[in-house]
Amino acid sequence: MAMGLHGKGSGGRRGRGARAPMAEINVTPLVDVMLVLLIIFMVTAPLLKAAVPVELPESRAKAMAEAQHQITITIKRDGTIWFDTTQLAPGELADRLAAVPTEPDGKRPLVALRADRAIDYGRVMEVMGELNRAGFTSISLVSDAGEGTVSDGSGT
Repeated sequence: MAMGLHGKGSGGRRGRGARAPMAEINVTPLVDVMLVLLIIFMVTAPLLKAAVPVELPESRAKAMAEAQHQITITIKRDGTIWFDTTQLAPGELADRLAAVPTEPDGKRPLVALRADRAIDYGRVMEVMGELNRAGFTSISLVSDAGEGTVSDGSGT
């Protein structure tokens, strides 16, 4: 018949007895740590983007979606040019742009151009000319949206 299916002396126990190893993993502490890390990264990521402080002009344009791979060119009030977070020497921009790798589809990455509101318009056009000469045709002009947020107005 059905006697002895659970082994000898089971008495309602299942498995090998009281000394069987626990095969469950408590994931609650792991989830807690991951959520804390997610919050930390969400708070610090926007602060890392604008590493070079400039006073951006205001705009009423809607914020554009951020591209996966983009480079940031910043022109400060004194006319110095920054490539992401590195200050460039005069005339070094063309060399740095030539060293930027193309994306897998053969296109150049998106360029976010940040310029101080007091900078001469001719200086901004010089930098845009260098970008165009290097093959960068997708340029976002970054401005201050007025409420303290940054807006990217995409233009080609």
